[in-house]
Amino acid sequence: MSPVLIIFIATALGFDFLNGFHDSANIVATMISSRAMGPRRALMLSALAHFTAPFLFGVAVATTIGQEVVQPHANTIAVVLAALLAAIVWNLITWFFGIPSSSSHALVGGMVGAAITGYGIDAVQLHGLIKIVVALLLSPPLGLIGGYLLMKLVLFLARAASPRINWFFKRAQTLTALALALSHGTNDAQKTMGIITMGLVGAGFLSEFQVPVWVIAASGGAIALGTAMGGWRIIRTLGRKFYKVRPVHAFTAQVTSTAVILGTALLGGPVSTTQVVSSAILGVGSAERLSKVRWGVTGNILLAWILTIPSSGLLAALAFVVIRHFGV
Repeated sequence: MSPVLIIFIATALGFDFLNGFHDSANIVATMISSRAMGPRRALMLSALAHFTAPFLFGVAVATTIGQEVVQPHANTIAVVLAALLAAIVWNLITWFFGIPSSSSHALVGGMVGAAITGYGIDAVQLHGLIKIVVALLLSPPLGLIGGYLLMKLVLFLARAASPRINWFFKRAQTLTALALALSHGTNDAQKTMGIITMGLVGAGFLSEFQVPVWVIAASGGAIALGTAMGGWRIIRTLGRKFYKVRPVHAFTAQVTSTAVILGTALLGGPVSTTQVVSSAILGVGSAERLSKVRWGVTGNILLAWILTIPSSGLLAALAFVVIRHFGV
């Protein structure tokens, strides 16, 4: 491998680490806030599931990211490296302010921005981009509606239960949080796999797009390590600022999020786990009463969702110009 390719792979794994660090809140926030599990134990369980997931559920999302966003002639180290750098910077900015933004949006926006800057608008594969955007746009409403309906069902079934049912909702979260972590690892680690494989093909290291086993292991390991470190600022936002999360809320939000994220991942649709989990939490809370949710908190999150793709696209365009200046 050339030094440039080694730097590229290291940057991709750095993005993967930050993805886990940034998005660990999605998995453990409700479990910690509802006191179902201690913070360290929750993060370690989630990290183990993140490493295991890519080996269990295939690489459909990696193929979508790697082959269906930009045209083959624009699949260069410079384009992909610029997209990674833009996504990393945006993730750090939103982490600093405690805003649960989307790593998926940042990565896709970066790829589009860098490809257009280097090769023009025709470098973007419109059908693939539409597929990704549809998955990203539909998944939050599915999380919101699914959380609302499932919470209504849970409240109906538990209407005559004693307070001891909270014991069930706490203990059951070991399984639901594990399932959510597996679905998140399946979806998000694959984005890095697709990016690394793109770079290997673009550099001529691979003759065709096929994710090597070592890429799967490295990507799974990086996101697991990031998850274990925990993004505490965002954990506080998701776990406390919407409303007071109780065990029933955490259990229901985790079941809803798992169904949406894993279902779309198996179909090859890269979704934003941040959006899905946040929407599910909102749906679950509003099922009890709309006034329960502090809707004002969602304003900053919604603004970040709107700004992520154009902001990361502009950052990637700038990064691409700088990278090309150095002859990469």
